Amino acid sequence: MAAPTAGPGEVRIRISASGINPGDTKKRGDAFGVGMPYPRVIPHSDGAGRIDQIGAGVSAEWTGRNVWCYGAQSYRAFGTAAEFVVVPVDHVAPLAANVSMEQGACLGIPGITGHRAVHVGGEVRGRTVLVQGAAGSVGLCAVALARHVGARVIGAVRSGSDEPTARNAGAQEVIVSSSDLVSRVKALAPEGVDHIVEVAFGANVDADVEMLKNDGSIASYATDNATPKIPFWQMVFKNIRVYFLGSDDFPRAAKMQAARDINSALEAGWTGFEIGERIPLAEIARAHELADHPTRRGRVVVIL
Repeated sequence: MAAPTAGPGEVRIRISASGINPGDTKKRGDAFGVGMPYPRVIPHSDGAGRIDQIGAGVSAEWTGRNVWCYGAQSYRAFGTAAEFVVVPVDHVAPLAANVSMEQGACLGIPGITGHRAVHVGGEVRGRTVLVQGAAGSVGLCAVALARHVGARVIGAVRSGSDEPTARNAGAQEVIVSSSDLVSRVKALAPEGVDHIVEVAFGANVDADVEMLKNDGSIASYATDNATPKIPFWQMVFKNIRVYFLGSDDFPRAAKMQAARDINSALEAGWTGFEIGERIPLAEIARAHELADHPTRRGRVVVIL
């Protein structure tokens, strides 16, 4: 394919690293039965590199800057798994000097989803936030971003080996998920938690409702069960709010604020992601296999 050209309001990025998210492999596998929306697709929404071309109306100060980008393949055909990608300038954020290209390539979907999951229910400073799946990509971002703004963060993880990841992200308390999760959370927060970030809505909604205060909230970005049952009356009596989050359709302003806050957390010392695999673009099929069936901890990144 010919190198793309930046149009009005767009920038072209020479990609150094391209991040793989579960949504990328699900799109390729047609997990939701919608087929390919375009005759040809370049996968991956997230990436990092250097801007080498700007379109009309874009400030010249972007030229030559190291950036990370998001939404490159959201309602667009061509993503970051290529030498170049063109995206609207509001889909890029500066890459801090202390952040690697590999880290930058991982920030988009999980960082913006984690930010929205923390903030969609309102102010969390000084409040108690429980993050289910606190060692996952979205979960650890939610932990870091909630802690960054002054929340008390409790992380729930699946195994003891996940505990250091959640603590490194900023969780003050970490609970290895078990049958006594509710009692252990109540021991830490006797009056209940204010907000829950949820990765497995179907499996956890009953426990979540029990752990929440009155007027608490749940923000869920994934579920183990596509048609879960809910404890309706318990939720009614507690006036619980539930937010379902699809990152492609977050408000533009929310995405831009998330990018600013992610950068702020990184500059304040958040170390970001563990990189488990660095795979060259020529072996992208193997990279997707490793993303779906990991052989080691950490994110899979395609390197150009």
